[in-house]
Amino acid sequence: MELGLRDKRVLITAGAGGIGRVMADRFVAEGARVAVCDVDDAALATCGTLALALRADVAVSADMAMVFGKLQERFGGLDVLVNNAGISGPTKSIEEITDDEWNRTIAVNVTGQFYAARAAVPMFRAAGGGVIINMSSVAGRIGMPMRSPYSTSKYAVRGFTDVLAVELGAYNIRVNAILPGLVNGPRGRRVMAEQAQAKGMTLEQYLPFVLHNISMHSMVEMDEIAALAVFLASDQAMHITGQSIGVDGNFETYRAPLAS
Repeated sequence: MELGLRDKRVLITAGAGGIGRVMADRFVAEGARVAVCDVDDAALATCGTLALALRADVAVSADMAMVFGKLQERFGGLDVLVNNAGISGPTKSIEEITDDEWNRTIAVNVTGQFYAARAAVPMFRAAGGGVIINMSSVAGRIGMPMRSPYSTSKYAVRGFTDVLAVELGAYNIRVNAILPGLVNGPRGRRVMAEQAQAKGMTLEQYLPFVLHNISMHSMVEMDEIAALAVFLASDQAMHITGQSIGVDGNFETYRAPLAS
């Protein structure tokens, strides 16, 4: 399928590693001009194949202003924003969560998306349209026990997506959210390991209980998330907006697994 992304100007936050890097490489393969920002210096050092790689914390307004200034200088505008940056936050019961843990999770996962979208919209209007892809999570569709900051933040991303889709549709700006499930990557496995530890189990012991409560009994791969992102960014999806799309093997059937 020809996606028509050649020479499209793309920014992916937290795009130097993990899911963000897989998406960046997929956009590059489609011929797009890709910029990333990230806080991981080691990962940024591997981004030589990308058009622009900048160190920035999405939760800092001045950092994001710098990123978009550099984008204007290098690209002359923007066509696609992928709000990928996010942190998993603590795996703790509500009474154990500190102010700093709560505030940092909301700052990165929600406020960071606001800073990026606010800066991107004028560029999109100047270009006659654009695409915003917000990374939410299946945890933004069903409550995750022991994950209240993260789950709350990902519900907020879905709400932010809905509002922007309505507000910006008249300007030919499409806004959708991707809701990954249990991703077979470093962060997904780390979170599962933390949950296993809280139950006095190893990851290997705990994972079958989790997978049993997902319809397809499987994790998803990072490539699958990237495939949906490039599709949503393309003209093949020109009338898909305001949607929250799960890539999760029907994780919606999940309930906190009982561990014997």
